Amino acid sequence: MDKIIAVLKGDGIGPEIVDSAIAVLQMIERRFNIKFDYRFGLIGGVAIDATGAPLPSDTLELCKNADAVLLGAVGGPKWDGLAAHLRPEKALLSLRQSLGLFANLRPAVLYDSLKSSSPLRADIVKNGIDLIVVRELTGGIYFGPRGFRDGPLGQEAFDTEVYSIAEVEQIAKVAFEIAMGRRKKLTSVDKANVLDSGKLWRATVDKIAKSYPDVTVEHILVDNCAMQIVKDPSQFDVMLMPNMFGDILSDEAAMVTGSIGLLPSASLGAGKKGLYEPIHGSAPTIAGQDIANPIATILSCGMLLATSFDMIAPANAIEKAVSETLKKGFRTPDIFNGSAGTRRVGTKKITEEIAIRI
Repeated sequence: MDKIIAVLKGDGIGPEIVDSAIAVLQMIERRFNIKFDYRFGLIGGVAIDATGAPLPSDTLELCKNADAVLLGAVGGPKWDGLAAHLRPEKALLSLRQSLGLFANLRPAVLYDSLKSSSPLRADIVKNGIDLIVVRELTGGIYFGPRGFRDGPLGQEAFDTEVYSIAEVEQIAKVAFEIAMGRRKKLTSVDKANVLDSGKLWRATVDKIAKSYPDVTVEHILVDNCAMQIVKDPSQFDVMLMPNMFGDILSDEAAMVTGSIGLLPSASLGAGKKGLYEPIHGSAPTIAGQDIANPIATILSCGMLLATSFDMIAPANAIEKAVSETLKKGFRTPDIFNGSAGTRRVGTKKITEEIAIRI
């Protein structure tokens, strides 16, 4: 049977970058003689406009019945004034929870051909960057008790960081398994010097580490981690983080590789089904101008093929095609700096170049 991919284009540049990703997947279908069944649904702001809900029930049902989910981006200033439960971003939280996706994987790789595009000095990036952020996705401050209340100085707002041992154990096991397949180094990020949730996080990671004696484990406080990513990102391999810290630091890791438009992600649960999306937002100010970088979404498709479908050769073909296209000097505006041998191109053109190299 054809593999079913639920396609959620979303808002802003979402439709453009997803169209690019599908164009590359269609080339994969032709080269490897396979067939995917693309089924489309609404999510985010466009879903609110059409149905009044950021995650319509038929979209959720579509995702539950699919083998994998490909997502563009959601949100934009048009919907900023809505109540929290109606905002586009709520759709992502609800979708992750409904599908049981507790692990978010965000690899950050600096291509040799893009070292001049990194905002870091040449002597810092000379050893390269090849790390993966493993972010806990369904717990922490984004899901803890929250609300408004009266306080001694007037109205207060509160959000609560909550983690159970079981939640930390399941994400730690994912990170350790990934580390076993890489350089066998795991850096766990917390704020154990201040937060009780950080103390529990650290103690639980140490407990799980006993089952992985070949993995070198280090703990780092989140503020020091933010500094170290720009000081020497080559020191990191697998980085395990709570939800909020992973949300923030993975964007920093993205930018030191040259652009947030380059980094894919996979959100996974206990089974093979996953949600695949670029880590960047909807960038509404550049939507429809043929200047968005589709590479993060295209690489997300590579993660989809390898992780949910066990299609390693097609996944490798996508990664190789992206690398070769960058080596040839093709650059979208976010990674174009005028270096010799480079050429500024738009979304459609770089997609064509990647597809050709499949």
